[in-house]
Amino acid sequence: MRVPFALAFLTMVGLTGTAAFADNDEGIGKIKIGVPNAVTPVTGVAQPTLIDPDFTTRIVAKGTDPLENPSGVITKFGVLTTAVNTEPDENTYLRFPQSPGGPTPGFNYGRNFLYQGHENAGNLAYVTRINLDVTDPAHRITLLTPVDPMTGLTNFNRIDGSTWNPFTKTLLFAQEDSNVGGIIQITPNWPPKVTTLYQFLGRAAYEGIHSNDKGVIYMQEDTGGIRPGGLATIDGVPNLPLRSAAQPNSFVYRYVPNNPERIEDGGKLQALQVIIDGNPVVFNGLDPVGDITAPAQRKLHTPGTSWPIKWVTVHTSNKDDPPGNAFNANTAAKAAGATPFKRPENMAWLPGSGFRTFYFSPTGDTDAPTGQISQLAARGAWGSIFRVDLRDDDDHQGNQDDHDDHGGNGKGGAISIFVLGDQDHSSFDNLAFANERQLLATEDRGDALHDQLQKLDSVWAFDVKNGHAIRFIALGRDLSAAASGAEDNEPTGIHVSNGNSRKEGLLGTDESLEDARGFFTQQHGDNTVFEIVRKGH
Repeated sequence: MRVPFALAFLTMVGLTGTAAFADNDEGIGKIKIGVPNAVTPVTGVAQPTLIDPDFTTRIVAKGTDPLENPSGVITKFGVLTTAVNTEPDENTYLRFPQSPGGPTPGFNYGRNFLYQGHENAGNLAYVTRINLDVTDPAHRITLLTPVDPMTGLTNFNRIDGSTWNPFTKTLLFAQEDSNVGGIIQITPNWPPKVTTLYQFLGRAAYEGIHSNDKGVIYMQEDTGGIRPGGLATIDGVPNLPLRSAAQPNSFVYRYVPNNPERIEDGGKLQALQVIIDGNPVVFNGLDPVGDITAPAQRKLHTPGTSWPIKWVTVHTSNKDDPPGNAFNANTAAKAAGATPFKRPENMAWLPGSGFRTFYFSPTGDTDAPTGQISQLAARGAWGSIFRVDLRDDDDHQGNQDDHDDHGGNGKGGAISIFVLGDQDHSSFDNLAFANERQLLATEDRGDALHDQLQKLDSVWAFDVKNGHAIRFIALGRDLSAAASGAEDNEPTGIHVSNGNSRKEGLLGTDESLEDARGFFTQQHGDNTVFEIVRKGH
């Protein structure tokens, strides 16, 4: 029997309700009505995206929009001259006290900007800046990472997550590129300085990335695991098909810098470890079936439970380590005994929690026959959202793993299941708070799951106080996706922020939701970025 997702909400509320909740409508406002059903795909037909009737959307950028400073085959926002779609992904909105400038001297670029990493491969991924105050199409979108004039390449791949770090005063972008991914750092002023941080934060398929109020950088890794197939005994039931169940193979990390204002001064990279019944949940590379079917995985995903955590150090870097010191973060996390999850995609800080509570979203197996095995659904096959409550005296300095913990009690806080997905609420990806109570979660079901269940993706609003869930957006399919017959659109880059670039305005503070703006991208196909607008505002 599949555990109802609502039960996960209701039991979670009584576990770790440490933050106070306001009833105001900061952010983009309270979502009350929603959309009743997901869009049912119709082959070869473009279908409109539906949104809660209190809201509407306006186009911010389209894939065919020109770049003001084209470079090599990168001439448009969302498509190369070779006709390859570049898949603009997560959005980061920033509002600066004064214009950071741009490639055209003397031009007024304004103060409001929306940044994107592009998820294409071929060493041609790149970063764009939409100049929100500019209406002239010749200056509307700026390229921040031109190609190397000798090779015609950017040497970046699958740029996905992004965030603003007010301590370093730089933008951070994550490459979700297997064991050769990693973090890129870009300065905001023109011309931008672009550097990589592989020797400090490691190489991994990083996706989500966020800072806290101490300059600690939290990252989520999206690396798929082995899908062994075959039959297994699960919870005492023999000969159950594993279908496309994947071995948990990704980790949640944080980088504790020696100097929050300069990542290159070195620090500790740590990974999350969950302790169940006194034992850490760890990766067993020799037994993928055992990892998939482990009783600890069921306990971890069981509503009403709360488990201790700690942070284990996987790598220590020094000031100005050379690029040659880059290391594989996934391998190091496994060696350190961190706990693997099924493709964590993103995280969001609970507003008003003092950066003590965050949510993160493993996508799961994205396969209906797998999720329809109840024993696998109980282990997160449909996807999940976890809540992590850091201990009140956690100084974010990463010292709790430096002492023996023979009792297995954990020293970092607790983890609990927030949403255990089902076939109606599945494959969670990007997260953002719409207001102080409602957590937005996008779905990334993929083409196979769309076809299996005849549902396109949705964006859900989950109330973290009372467990109520509302479908905020039912994504349709644009003309390009419908015509291709090979891909559906995906809602990504959900982002709600007032763009405050000061430390006091970090995402996760109450201030970050005052007069906020909301954005998302309909990825693949036309690659259109939308702003979410409340009607009457």
